[in-house]
Amino acid sequence: MTLQPDVSTSAGHNSHQPDATTIEHLRERAQFIRLETIRLIDIAKTGHYTSVFSAAEVFSALYYDVMNLRRGEPGWEGRDRFTIGKGHAAVGLFPIYADLGFFPKEWLDSYTRLGSPLGDHPDMRKVPGVDFSSGSIGHALSNAIGIALAQRWTGQDYKVFCMMGDGEMQEGQVWEAALFAAQNRMKNLIAIVDRNGFQLDGRVDEVMGIEPLDQKWRAFGWEVHTVDGHDIAAVTTLLRRLRADGAREKPALVISKTVKGRGVSYMETEPGWHLGWLDPTDAQEAIAEIKAQVI
Repeated sequence: MTLQPDVSTSAGHNSHQPDATTIEHLRERAQFIRLETIRLIDIAKTGHYTSVFSAAEVFSALYYDVMNLRRGEPGWEGRDRFTIGKGHAAVGLFPIYADLGFFPKEWLDSYTRLGSPLGDHPDMRKVPGVDFSSGSIGHALSNAIGIALAQRWTGQDYKVFCMMGDGEMQEGQVWEAALFAAQNRMKNLIAIVDRNGFQLDGRVDEVMGIEPLDQKWRAFGWEVHTVDGHDIAAVTTLLRRLRADGAREKPALVISKTVKGRGVSYMETEPGWHLGWLDPTDAQEAIAEIKAQVI
């Protein structure tokens, strides 16, 4: 699906189920995100491949289909908002923003270089399209709630999406925010947990167990859904439906079950790749593997 200057991604959907052409386009954009992540990290010589790879399909579904956006207008007041707790995955978002005309594509070539607005984490003061400067884990949901409250008070018609890492569930502020959102019936808020099972120090459930995650969020007053985060059709269908649901009186949470490093076999579920760099030979092999896959 191509964004037009005056047409939003979510406008005109007659069905929650995307058609075959849309699915193929979203799948291709997810692979584009992975490939551009490799290219940008090669400029920086260090970066978070695996955190992007686990979220690539969700990023694709949100920005190229579900969210209400306008090409070339990152500041449009009617746009849907997106906050991300795992800000180290911004290297996978910047290519999307450039692709949508939010800033010149040439900016990507200076990623992390001195004077570039594009750093390892997103800065809303410097990067058009960024709704929240993140990096300190645990704050994204609270910020999303603030944006959702503003929507309520100003009468604007937009939704607020928030992605968090599963390791982020260990932060107390997340649960404080969850209580507040449920108490205030923030039905325009849709949160997504990238449940890839790993964080910087290893397996999430070995560092500090978070299960049963779905039951905990339901107990906190949220509507909860679970989806295969790499099934682009399932992800898009669910997010379309949640965005269009005008009858829901609760905030919604999506547990997106993913594989950290999905797309490059030796990175998958390997905690050492949380932060790293591919030398040119390894990068070419990773690119070839990504291009050969149909995820």
